[in-house]
Amino acid sequence: MNRFDNKRVLISGAGSGIGQATVARILEEGGTVVAADISEAGLELTRAAAAAAGHGDRLTVVTVDISKEDSVRQQIGSAITALGGLDVLVNAAGILRSERTHEMSLDFWNTVIGVNLTGTFLMTREALPALLESGSGVVVNFSSTSATFAHPYMAAYAASKGGIQSFTHALALEYSKQGLRAVAVAPGSIASGMTSDPGFPADIDYALLGKLLPAIGDGFAPPSAVAGVIAMLASEDGSFVTGTEIRIDGGTHM
Repeated sequence: MNRFDNKRVLISGAGSGIGQATVARILEEGGTVVAADISEAGLELTRAAAAAAGHGDRLTVVTVDISKEDSVRQQIGSAITALGGLDVLVNAAGILRSERTHEMSLDFWNTVIGVNLTGTFLMTREALPALLESGSGVVVNFSSTSATFAHPYMAAYAASKGGIQSFTHALALEYSKQGLRAVAVAPGSIASGMTSDPGFPADIDYALLGKLLPAIGDGFAPPSAVAGVIAMLASEDGSFVTGTEIRIDGGTHM
């Protein structure tokens, strides 16, 4: 099923985890993809996987720091121009950092907000003209279960993801009459480099973490579980979904 034939898709955070899995899924379904990440090594792995799957001719990689306005403007602007437009933006890039709130420095806070929330804004702003020109553009943003469920030691991360959720709602309404859809996914209990080492303080109170495992399956799900939902939302199958978020956590937070 090639739901993305003749579709131009930009995916950030494409050098690892869910972003990398989403690149693979969209390529598999016929899309032409620009994979963006700050990690050149990660992008090379993404490129190698695409080539091995026979999709390398439809993939372009670009190194970008999404928290830096100049980097986004130069790298992403050029990538969109080279594509000849854009149909889908997937803002998968993000970082997870943990710290006790009373010990959290302003630099720590600003770094998390700068990458997760400001980075999502910068990427979206750069892509919007092309997405609107397409007449049926889609933005898929990454919130998290931490936006609506208490995750201790993650105040900065939770705030950034809650902001992304609100940003998505505003975006969806503002551009609804121009054919744009905006939706957020809220992953949880997904196996990735980010979740394998959240950087908790050494003496954390594990009793505060509550329920840790999903209700279905045998533990954390692979990134492909989220990539499949993104593919649905970004395709015509998700044409009546906008201004909301989809929780993907296997029932961890039921």
